[in-house]
Amino acid sequence: MKAQDVMVRNVITVRPDTSVAEAVKLLGEHDISALPVVDSDNHLVGILSEADLLRRGDLDHRQHPWWIETLMPAAMLANEFAKAQGKKVEEVMSTDLVTAAEDTPLCEIAAQLERHRVKRVPIVRNGKIVGVVSRSNLIQALASAKPLLEAKKESDRAIRLKMLDRLSKQKWTDFGSRNIIVENGVVHLWGLVGSESERKALTALAEDIPGVSSVADEMIPAY
Repeated sequence: MKAQDVMVRNVITVRPDTSVAEAVKLLGEHDISALPVVDSDNHLVGILSEADLLRRGDLDHRQHPWWIETLMPAAMLANEFAKAQGKKVEEVMSTDLVTAAEDTPLCEIAAQLERHRVKRVPIVRNGKIVGVVSRSNLIQALASAKPLLEAKKESDRAIRLKMLDRLSKQKWTDFGSRNIIVENGVVHLWGLVGSESERKALTALAEDIPGVSSVADEMIPAY
């Protein structure tokens, strides 16, 4: 799976000149933890997260013991910052961006999240944001992909058994079961066969099985 398969497309964004108070309001209203910052041409120029708000030295963290802050919603803490600060988003946002393209495999997205210790990766096309992939998106993708993978394995198993059944009824070949591998609907036939005509017949036999998407001919005919 790739980023485009799981990314959130309806991305809430802000401009650099948006007030921090307005940005915080958006965070709370949409129950999100970060806002991509875009310019007038929708090019990604930064990202404003709850962490950006809370790490600011202007916010006096001493007003709450750390253990209370862990229990308080981040939006509440961010609101306290906004009340104390009349700043613009561009003064607070992070510009050291970690981004990915729509066709980036999810395994690479996961590696970026871990490597850079971030919770989300903006997905861009020609510098413009088209989506966001978060940790929760990856978890949901993994959860939904498992049944699909199991279904594919079961389908591949059924195709292979059907191929073996058909082969057992043919007197013109002794092609062995260990020479047949099915993966994602593709039947891989490999090894030595008696002739070119047998090679073609085995390929046709596999292609005729329901569920087969293609046949990978890796056989070597004996001459």
